[in-house]
Amino acid sequence: MKRPTLKDVLRSVSSFLLFFLTVGFIVSCCMMLFVRILADTMDLTITPDNVGTAAKVTFWNVVLITFLFKFADYIRRKIMVERPTKIITEATEKIMSGDFSVRIKPMESSGMEGFNQIAMAINQMAKELSSVETLRTDFIANVSHEMKTPLAVMQNYGTLLQAPDLSDEKRMEYAKGVTDGSRRMADMMTNILKLNRLENQQIYPQVSEFDLGEQLCECLLQYENIWEKANIEIETDIAEDVKVKADAELLGHVWNNLFSNAFKFTPAGGTVTVSLTATDHHAIVKVTDTGCGMTPEVGAHIFEKFYQGDTSHSVQGNGLGLALVKRVIDIMQGEIGVESAVGKGSTFTVRIGRG
Repeated sequence: MKRPTLKDVLRSVSSFLLFFLTVGFIVSCCMMLFVRILADTMDLTITPDNVGTAAKVTFWNVVLITFLFKFADYIRRKIMVERPTKIITEATEKIMSGDFSVRIKPMESSGMEGFNQIAMAINQMAKELSSVETLRTDFIANVSHEMKTPLAVMQNYGTLLQAPDLSDEKRMEYAKGVTDGSRRMADMMTNILKLNRLENQQIYPQVSEFDLGEQLCECLLQYENIWEKANIEIETDIAEDVKVKADAELLGHVWNNLFSNAFKFTPAGGTVTVSLTATDHHAIVKVTDTGCGMTPEVGAHIFEKFYQGDTSHSVQGNGLGLALVKRVIDIMQGEIGVESAVGKGSTFTVRIGRG
């Protein structure tokens, strides 16, 4: 227990004297008024002896009353102020040292409502900090893991390229491997930066009115070489003249990511379907593929950073695309959901406001 310092003792003594003088002054005034009224009413004679005796009794009464009140106030402060303050201080010191598991239990005593509000706020802060710390740790671990794979590939191909008797065909193959690995790392860094700016609200939507159907067609045409090479059938059902007020560039990221995933998971000879319908207040876009599909457990996590349900296609992505999509849709105050069945494909549904 912390020993009181000389400064603490002097503060207590000065507080006692101030309280004593205040009580003494009030009691003396009350007694003088009482005695004067009593003497005038009952025609009593006040002698110096009577006044001296009364003053002594009054003085010691004031001392006793002051002591009792200060003692009661001391007990009250110990229970009602110092004890909860100590609990809260110890909890905040633990949080400052990095222990975010700290929780302050509610104080049941009467008059603790204010301290309980502070405790609830600290508990919520600790909970949020714990969540942020977990996300930060997972993020660093995932980034490190994702960077190791392309770096290892690039290192291996770089080593193979140093062989003196390497044929031109193999040299081109290995050089392409290095290029693909570096491109994957560049894409991952780009997505990380975009996602970070979105989550920190450093990107503000530039709202304009545009034809959503035209944008969908333009984004889809960028993958023409892919679907022709894989003999994937394209089906579209896009309503005409569906205008929306949104950030066209951000929505372009959404469609590009959804289309890219659809073609990545759809096998040769499969089908990718894109539809656009509209209500008075919303535009609804559906992107459907006939790929491998996913289980409900995988579907519950696909919008998390670095999550990849199908690891067989991990070399083609970094698990950030759908997290980026989700963040953009949230900024647009829209909704995104997925329906999927293993072996039957998936359908992503995006609902955004029209204005």
